[in-house]
Amino acid sequence: MVSGERLAVSAINEHRRRQLLDLMAERSWDHLMLYGNNWRTDPFRSLVNFNFAGPHALARLSRSGDLTASVSDPWDYENLADALGSSAVLEPEFAQAFVGGASAIAGLEFMEERFVDACGKLPVSATADVEELRRVKTAEEIDYLKQAADLADRGYQHFAEVIEPGMREFELVAEVEAFLKTNGAADNFMLIASGGTEVVGMKPPTNRKFQKGDSVTTELTPQVNGYYAQICRTLVLGDPSPEQIEAFEIFSEAQRAAQDLIKPGITAADAARAQNDVFRKYGYGEYTGAKYTRVRGHCLGLYPDETPHILEDVDYVLKQDMVLIAHPNTYLPLSGYMVFGDTLLVTESGNTPLNKTEKKLFSK
Repeated sequence: MVSGERLAVSAINEHRRRQLLDLMAERSWDHLMLYGNNWRTDPFRSLVNFNFAGPHALARLSRSGDLTASVSDPWDYENLADALGSSAVLEPEFAQAFVGGASAIAGLEFMEERFVDACGKLPVSATADVEELRRVKTAEEIDYLKQAADLADRGYQHFAEVIEPGMREFELVAEVEAFLKTNGAADNFMLIASGGTEVVGMKPPTNRKFQKGDSVTTELTPQVNGYYAQICRTLVLGDPSPEQIEAFEIFSEAQRAAQDLIKPGITAADAARAQNDVFRKYGYGEYTGAKYTRVRGHCLGLYPDETPHILEDVDYVLKQDMVLIAHPNTYLPLSGYMVFGDTLLVTESGNTPLNKTEKKLFSK
């Protein structure tokens, strides 16, 4: 086997191609397109796991199994051609990649209007169908997610080592980003917040300087080979106050309630309710709603915030080999906003945490 053939095998998710071909036969689709851009690479990468740097990429799959992959950037084309040979196409005027249309497109919602117009007849959206196939991970995908979770652990260890009073939020994020990229992350989604009871959520970093007594929250979500894993932890600069300790004990109990429950057959709503019921038990039920929190977790994979989201009104049934995070991230008047959660692999009879970082309220 020549080098290019080996690359082609590794670049194409053959399990996913078989699933897509079955889907196309079921839906009577002759052609399926999978579109990705700089914001949402995941529809494209669900079949062709290639880290394109240019603004656009498109995979076109026929019912016969033929595949072409178009990119808009010459550097991407050079690398993609090494992987896919004649199946790779350079389209500097990227609207041309859509000429002739397709029966269905995954990523249709993320496309520019000129691309939709180039298709001619408006295609069907295949986004939800493809996302459903992606939710159950292959052994190879799980291995990538384990690598990403390990890097998230090491990234948080670095976070806890370098943070100091007087450092600015953006300086800490730059330190952590540099560590993750140096150690193999192609990307990282990261949120941070710091302060006391005035902190109501997480956000991109600011110019704020850390102070003694601050609660510092973060989500680290590094990407390895296209796949994101996440860790959420809270750290106090100095000795935690009694209120911070009390709040963290509630968060810890809520996270544990979800982790103890998650297995195939339960719903996303069940996992959310288990967390929210802990806050209700302690009289903080009003802080489980949309005013103070977004979700109680979400799936992970080729996008850092995949659906289904862990919410009480989401009745999606969890399946073996799904990967998700359950995190009771919210505001409490005891402590301000806190976060706590690990990436979990749903197993045959329960779940396995992919993160190894100690489950505690960190302090420095």
